[in-house]
Amino acid sequence: MVVTVASVQETQAFAEQLAHWLRPGCFLAFRGGLGVGKTTFCTGLAKGLGCTDPVSSPTFSIVNYYRGTTPLAHFDMYRIQTAEDLQTTGFFDYLDAGAVVAAEWSENVSALTGEADVTVTIERIDDCTRKITVEGLD
Repeated sequence: MVVTVASVQETQAFAEQLAHWLRPGCFLAFRGGLGVGKTTFCTGLAKGLGCTDPVSSPTFSIVNYYRGTTPLAHFDMYRIQTAEDLQTTGFFDYLDAGAVVAAEWSENVSALTGEADVTVTIERIDDCTRKITVEGLD
């Protein structure tokens, strides 16, 4: 599925709708450069999953956990390099506990995590417009 969005609000609305297709324990891998809207996407995703906590970038914390009907564990994998690093984050524990796990910079750990259930690629077209490609939804 490929969509083009022209605003933050459209990005969040699309992500909110996508959330209804995700199941507990789903691993969602993000692809996309710095500033393309991965955290913006997670804001809509959290809303769609029924999360009530405010969404923020996990850049410094590595993982942010949002409570809700289906919890969301939002990871930044930019600094994760080894299996031990990944294990320390609790990545697999969140999946086993039934959270939807969304990982920014997932390409850095793809050899350690295995294939994602869903891959979301966000490409910058211009200052406001993004092309979002979703793979893995049945």
